[in-house]
Amino acid sequence: MTETKATTSSAAPVFPPGRYGRRRAPRRRRRWVAAVAALVTVLAGLALAVRLNQLYGESPYDTELVRFTDVTDTQVVIQFRVNLPAGEAADCTVRARNRAGAEVGRAQLRVPPNPDRRPVVTYRLATSERPVTGEIRGCGPAR
Repeated sequence: MTETKATTSSAAPVFPPGRYGRRRAPRRRRRWVAAVAALVTVLAGLALAVRLNQLYGESPYDTELVRFTDVTDTQVVIQFRVNLPAGEAADCTVRARNRAGAEVGRAQLRVPPNPDRRPVVTYRLATSERPVTGEIRGCGPAR
């Protein structure tokens, strides 16, 4: 009686010819392709971050709400401080909201150039009903 080996050898398996297609020879990996792809991805992300910062980053027209007072059924007085670049005017938007959060008054006003680069501006905003808050939406360069 002949003995059959139960274990296989460590050599590559032999397949019948033409049955499973052509075997490919092992290829050398191209690591530079992955490195270039990673570099392009990083550069694209950096360019996107710079552009978004230009669009939505910090503005030279910083605002700060000082207070809102004289709240009546038809008005609110809003005091705010705006950071103006030297010698430039700003267009600012203020608004008032009621208890439900709906906007009941809005105005756009011009802040003229001021030697004090952080002037305090006081504005009386007319409203359509009683407000509970006065807000400064923001400022930008005067048009």
